[in-house]
Amino acid sequence: MLENPKRYTITAALPYTNGPIHIGHLAGVYVPSDIYARYLRLQGKDVAFMCGSDEHGVAISMKAKKEGITPQEVIDKYDGIIRQSFLDFGISFDNYSRTSAKIHHDTAQEFFRKLYEDGKFIEQTTEQLYDAKADQFLADRFVTGTCPKCGNEEAYGDQCEKCGSSLNATDLIQPKSTITGETPILKETKHWFLPLNEYDAFLREWVLEGHKNDWKSNVYGQVKSWVDGGLEPRAVTRDLDWGIDVPVEGAEGKKLYVWFDAPIGYISATKEWAAKEGKDWEPYWKDQDTKLVHFIGKDNIVFHCIIFPAMLKAEGSYILPDNVPANEFLNLEGNKLSTSKNWAVWLHEYLQDFPDKQDALRYVLTANAPETKDNDFTWKDFQARNNNELAAIYGNFINRVVVLTNKYYTGIVPAPNEFTAIDEQTLAELKAYPAVISSSIERYRFREALGEVMNVARLGNKYLADEEPWKMVKENPERVKTQMYVALQIATALSVLCEPFLPFTSTKLKSILKLTDSELNWNDISKKTDLIPSNHQIGQAEILFAQIDDAEIQKQMDKLEATKTANKIENTKAEPQKEIATFDDFTKLDIRVGTILEAEKMPKANKLLVLKVDTGIDVRTIVSGIAEHFSPEEVVGKRVTVLVNLAPRALRGVESAGMILMTNNAEGKLVFVNPDTEGVLNGALIS
Repeated sequence: MLENPKRYTITAALPYTNGPIHIGHLAGVYVPSDIYARYLRLQGKDVAFMCGSDEHGVAISMKAKKEGITPQEVIDKYDGIIRQSFLDFGISFDNYSRTSAKIHHDTAQEFFRKLYEDGKFIEQTTEQLYDAKADQFLADRFVTGTCPKCGNEEAYGDQCEKCGSSLNATDLIQPKSTITGETPILKETKHWFLPLNEYDAFLREWVLEGHKNDWKSNVYGQVKSWVDGGLEPRAVTRDLDWGIDVPVEGAEGKKLYVWFDAPIGYISATKEWAAKEGKDWEPYWKDQDTKLVHFIGKDNIVFHCIIFPAMLKAEGSYILPDNVPANEFLNLEGNKLSTSKNWAVWLHEYLQDFPDKQDALRYVLTANAPETKDNDFTWKDFQARNNNELAAIYGNFINRVVVLTNKYYTGIVPAPNEFTAIDEQTLAELKAYPAVISSSIERYRFREALGEVMNVARLGNKYLADEEPWKMVKENPERVKTQMYVALQIATALSVLCEPFLPFTSTKLKSILKLTDSELNWNDISKKTDLIPSNHQIGQAEILFAQIDDAEIQKQMDKLEATKTANKIENTKAEPQKEIATFDDFTKLDIRVGTILEAEKMPKANKLLVLKVDTGIDVRTIVSGIAEHFSPEEVVGKRVTVLVNLAPRALRGVESAGMILMTNNAEGKLVFVNPDTEGVLNGALIS
């Protein structure tokens, strides 16, 4: 770990521009990185917080093919949506760039050329999967098949999303082209490889020895597993029609592998930012006094902890990351978040349903962050945390302080009288919190840090509850001045300490207290006793966190249920065709239209209803196994389709003479196969 760095370079994983941003992205990468960057700025640190749209690779090409548009149209559409989402949720990048920008193409090609000229690559002709029908080589994501490590039948050619293993497309069992569905063949092609095996000793020393005690166990464990499993050369070029041209002779028609060019996007984004700001970009990437931190999800650990560091080491002039605090995955209502299945809470849609509640979501995603294991987001938990924590603890404390200050002193901060032991103890506790919160943030324990911020609000609530100024004001009004002064110091501290986590709340609270953004910094909380001075005029109370009612949550649950139903319909496969039947076989079946006249449950049978059915030729008894799906009252009067010449059969002592025809919907519920058209009479023969 680098002690007392001169500057910080913070990167957040570049989002693919093949879809919008959802809560999993926010929880896994962007809120944690934003908390860290905002915290450092509050301490007056020199920070470069970099990100950008990842606009190359197969994911973009796949999206373009699916939507029938060009890759450029795909990246322009989603880059705009993603940028707006980050802006809406207060993600405070110093620069958000694009890998389609000229500065990135130039930087990535220059990086490749340097390694090429220094002899760091291996040039090999290998056999790659080729779709003869589409007449193209199949890059990673254009191939699916069975994972050789866990047996997942839907693994991609670069990674199994079930077990997390990194793969090559040729590793897959029974591979299939996602373009045509054909089984690909092997065909020779030339590519350039980074020989990762040559960096084995470097990685063991740098990560396995050097970061044994300060990197998260999930990150360290995955790196160790990879290194111990034996590193192999990794291709850094691909046969693609979308991406950055490989800038050497003999590489016509080939592109840089997206996982080679994407992390270089952090460097090109820094170059772009430095040029705008009139700064030198190199110290942020090449000075040993710079602390580099990558924020990513667990699916990117190998690329940021093995492949990119090996690239930087091969180039020779760059610093290596001080930490890579990768998070695990966030699930939604017990199921894995999925862009393709629309099983997600999209940020732009969230704000339509919960306007001005960005901080409520930031709070819940941090309080429930998947820092050490996969966690689950549920709408009920979201509601409970907003109502019982943000509103009931934080919001309640601020409201009481502001209302009482306006009531007793027309909004003017009173001058305190002599402090009692409880006052001094409370103020001392307040001064201790910045160091406690800092310790958690600097160890990337943001969930723990947020809990300490809420403890500051709890400190304020406890102080007011114990001191009861609303009672004391009649007996000892001078004492109440001190009580309200102390409470206002806590409220002011909260406006600063919550800023990395709840930036919109911080701004609103500072507005209520009539404080400017630059008036206080992080370290002032532990040093100053008059964070908000006597005679300072504050404003009127405003609701910081509105309650979220059951109807709002039910709306979200209904939306997810609709998605679940749509997915079932889309994924439902028809039963295979039965053996061939002749026309004569079919004509033996006598199928008629009928009406259910009476219905009752079969005694001691959960599944059976005893029905009286008018078949047009008679009224007969039919026993049907539909009781788990319909009540007797629901089926009386139903028009139904009846097989009338089925041989009678005794069921629990009742003779059943026929069969009601049913099918299942996408949710597995039984549905009547019924004649809806008016004018169809009972007894009409179906042929």
